[in-house]
Amino acid sequence: CLALDIWDGELDSINKRPIPIVYHGRTMTTKIRFLDIIKAIRVFLNFHPDTWPIILSFENHCSIPYQESMAETLSKVLGNRLYVPIEASLAGPLPSPKDLRGMVVIKGKRPDGAVGVDDDDTDDDSDDESRLSSPQTDGKPPEPHKKYGVAPQLARITLFHGTKHKNWDSSQNSPTHHMHSFSESKVKSLCRTNRNQKWTVYNQTHLTRTYPAGSRVDSSNYNPMQAWSTGCQLVALNFQTNDAYLRLNDGRFRENDGCGYVLKPSALMVKDDFTQIAPVKLSVRVLSGACIPKPKGEHKGECISPYVSVSIHDIIKEEKDSCTSYSTAHVNQNGLFPIWNQDRFFVFRVENGTVAMLTLTVYDSNVPVGSNDVFIASASIPVSCLRQGYRSVQLFDSNNTRNGAFDFASLLIEVKMRKFV
Repeated sequence: CLALDIWDGELDSINKRPIPIVYHGRTMTTKIRFLDIIKAIRVFLNFHPDTWPIILSFENHCSIPYQESMAETLSKVLGNRLYVPIEASLAGPLPSPKDLRGMVVIKGKRPDGAVGVDDDDTDDDSDDESRLSSPQTDGKPPEPHKKYGVAPQLARITLFHGTKHKNWDSSQNSPTHHMHSFSESKVKSLCRTNRNQKWTVYNQTHLTRTYPAGSRVDSSNYNPMQAWSTGCQLVALNFQTNDAYLRLNDGRFRENDGCGYVLKPSALMVKDDFTQIAPVKLSVRVLSGACIPKPKGEHKGECISPYVSVSIHDIIKEEKDSCTSYSTAHVNQNGLFPIWNQDRFFVFRVENGTVAMLTLTVYDSNVPVGSNDVFIASASIPVSCLRQGYRSVQLFDSNNTRNGAFDFASLLIEVKMRKFV
């Protein structure tokens, strides 16, 4: 899912045609033409005709003429690659990702009737994603957002209609193409109030999108575990920030060859009483590493003294995210073939094995006194994908790649799992 923050731009100097632009509103970010983005997507589809569906989530601030221009651009550039829902089909279940392969799907507004101002689909906790996360260009306070109606041409090609959440009973009875968007703080609030089971049932037939708080001025990320544990399908993160939570996301979607889609755990698709997930005792022992490069793949500098941090990210009592970590000792100045061969296992109690993640992170402790240890590489693995025995684990750099110096970086570990008694 790709989120686009779309605004009125200028008029074409020749034919006076409206030119919508995309940027983080009223900030110093670079402005991109909406047309250029759609052309780039079309080029990608030309080379990957069988890709899984691409969902474009519109945060639409455009006036009606610019919305009409958007609809025209989508139809002309994407052609038969644009999914245009048939009105009769909206009364039934949503099409599956398999049905939409090679297609672009629009998430925005599809109100009933003629042009009119529709309810905002963001939550009501004053944490809107359109709030500023960068300095103002002119130092002036932002003007109130104008609300426009939805152009019929744009509404007609939109599948997912964002609606405001009131209560789960009314949400459950809404058409399946209606969906909610929640900020990270709303996600925590809904989980704290023990309404997450109703939310999980809602997500069996509808879609939910979550997104970072607008107050994250550094573009950091929130923990996606809670949203995943309730079955949310679109858990939006700031991909420009390569932090620990983005690495969790990389590991979650690596299990399906990085195609962008993974099946929900069967426990989240049960329509009757929720089955109690038995806790699992997970034991991990780090034995050795191989071809671990210097930080950022540098060729010069001191030899590294690596150690491994082993962590479990889990959900406790269906509402609280947790992280338990242990670390090995460091191996002095040896990145080529460090051997830990530790006698003891790191033992974890995994409460929710359907969504829990194991992370193995390698740091360099050979740093100046008073400095933080430096990140080298990591791997994030769903606990549900772990296999017992001796396992070689591929390591990835901060950009989730294995290029250059990271081509052969790996760890050798031993894994044991059994039900917790």
